[in-house]
Amino acid sequence: MSQKFTILFDLDGTLVDTAPDLLNAHNHVMKKFGYHSKSRKEIRSLIGKGAGTLIAKSIWGTTKKDFAKLEDGKQKEKMVKEFINFYGKNICVNSKIADGVKTFLEWCKSNNISMAVCTNKQEHLAIDLLKKIDLYKYLEYVAGCDTFDYCKPDSRHLTNIVEIIGGNIKKTILIGDSEVDSESAENASIPFILLENGYTNKNQNQIKHDHIIKNFIGLEKLIEKYIND
Repeated sequence: MSQKFTILFDLDGTLVDTAPDLLNAHNHVMKKFGYHSKSRKEIRSLIGKGAGTLIAKSIWGTTKKDFAKLEDGKQKEKMVKEFINFYGKNICVNSKIADGVKTFLEWCKSNNISMAVCTNKQEHLAIDLLKKIDLYKYLEYVAGCDTFDYCKPDSRHLTNIVEIIGGNIKKTILIGDSEVDSESAENASIPFILLENGYTNKNQNQIKHDHIIKNFIGLEKLIEKYIND
């Protein structure tokens, strides 16, 4: 029996527009600890590498500076914990499934395509969101930033998932919205489909991709070409 075709999805900004709820959690933390809040436009470029990185980039504009330079050396942990706690309790207030996603996932399921999520969100938060937004039932596996000892853009974040679900990396494609996803796909030597207007401050022509899409509507035709190759 030949191995099924596999599609790996990023979560935030790809399957689900989570920016509104992430923004609320971010601004809650910043207000509590005496830092400036952000707009929805600003928050989109901070998402994608986990809560700690989001907070660091928000405060300094870069992750190169050490959290330890805060007056309280434990403040990083306090801020991240507060973010996770608040976000976990408000994970699906304003988040919305991206256009065409459910129809596309239904098509994939009916065509025996394996599907999994590879995200830098913590695994339990990703699963909780996917269940609440009714997408979890389509997926064979969900890997978060804490599922393995490494995460995107490390290629093993992707290749481990494919191995676990019994797929073939040569019959796999990644759909995402940022340079982190692009680098992950390149590192794993698999094709990458870029979703426009993602959670990134880079222009789409700055992000390496094999194909670019506005949404998931009509994506079936592109996937069919890969399956039939």
